[in-house]
Amino acid sequence: MRAIRRSRGRFALLYNGSMSVLLIFLDGVGLGPDDPATNPFARAATPTLRRVLGGPLVARGTIEQDGALLVPADATLGVPGLPQSATGQTALLCGLNAPAFAGRHVTAYPTKALRRLLERWSLFARLRAAGRRVALANAYSPEYFAAIADRRLKMAAVTYAAQAAGVPLRSLDDLRAGRAVFHDLTNARLRQWGYDLPDITPGEAGRRLVRIGADHALTFFEFFLTDLAAHGRTALTADAVVAMVDACLAGVLEEFDGALTVVVTSDHGNIEDDRSTAHTVNPVPTLAIGPGRDAFRSVRAITDIAPAVLSVLGETAEHVTRDMVEGPA
Repeated sequence: MRAIRRSRGRFALLYNGSMSVLLIFLDGVGLGPDDPATNPFARAATPTLRRVLGGPLVARGTIEQDGALLVPADATLGVPGLPQSATGQTALLCGLNAPAFAGRHVTAYPTKALRRLLERWSLFARLRAAGRRVALANAYSPEYFAAIADRRLKMAAVTYAAQAAGVPLRSLDDLRAGRAVFHDLTNARLRQWGYDLPDITPGEAGRRLVRIGADHALTFFEFFLTDLAAHGRTALTADAVVAMVDACLAGVLEEFDGALTVVVTSDHGNIEDDRSTAHTVNPVPTLAIGPGRDAFRSVRAITDIAPAVLSVLGETAEHVTRDMVEGPA
């Protein structure tokens, strides 16, 4: 990692030699062709990704250089149809073939059956049960908490898994204190809503994620503007959102050192193909940077990511059967 980060020497002291993981989850990012006409990752300004990977984040197979490993991961999991968020995120978090358990790809919010998987088998649940410190770094607004309490809004898979495992959901007070990052990285949306919060850069958001990760075995951050931009549900262009991702990663790499392994991955393809607003069947990236990257060499599908994270952290991924999930008939 000599060429892409500077040394700060923080993590070995905090973790006494054991490793930690910062998992940056990008909703709706697949590996598309190296075609600027259709793929924002081939077109937008991504100097950090291009430096780390020797080129853009596109479909080029497995890439390894200078301490970084990129492995394509299948998100279809052998189930017909386009991959969707609820089952994709459940599969990623639990290491289980969620669409196969559900019998289909499930969009948006997890069903009762998927929630049962998340409650017991998610990375949050397994690591908390092992006594490890876990953080969901996202900040949530008062409006979000009110909408959940009033049942006007359901929790998506990541948020549901965290709260089911007893991982606190961070507030705007945490955001002000530097202990959280809002989903847009910059606080722009919150400032539009009238909140008195600083306007930070995506690079500072990345540095903040590393600082949060310094005190946890696993730090998870969910970024879903990629999926929203691909669906045309935000004013930001796909190119602008891709550039934000790259700038955030630059901040991460400037700050991290020592025992931290950074993992960037997704649940399904979408933003990498301008020709449609629908999800794609493209593989998703699993980018691992740092001392634990070797654990991700065997990743072939998004169900392999959770076991790899557990391996980096020295925890065993228990093999889960359908009988264990469904219980006695």
